[in-house]
Amino acid sequence: MSRIPTAINLHKASKTLTLTYGPDEVYALPAEFLRVHSPSAEVQGHGNPVLQYGKLHVALVGLEPAGQYALKLTFDDGHDSGLYSWDYLYELATRRDSLWEEYLQALHAAGKSRDPVESVVKFVP
Repeated sequence: MSRIPTAINLHKASKTLTLTYGPDEVYALPAEFLRVHSPSAEVQGHGNPVLQYGKLHVALVGLEPAGQYALKLTFDDGHDSGLYSWDYLYELATRRDSLWEEYLQALHAAGKSRDPVESVVKFVP
């Protein structure tokens, strides 16, 4: 049985999505975290995940239900193709710290940065 939040709040100023499952079960998920863990084919790569980088300043600009089973999130970098199922959102919420640490390690191993300015290859003549 899916864990469906009892409340969903988009906080544009803090770039955070808050999911409430009960009085003692509230999770805040930053937009950057949600963006780099998008369930879209662009990110998941059909079984071969594509490391997302340079998303430090990304913001959530909208969300809408996708039937009875998911949310469609829209980010200010134009990404809007991932459908976040209730089960996937709950997994992201409850595993946020470990998933974030794994992401940071993957960025480091790839020599990439969360900062989009640092991720741009600079050409110096």
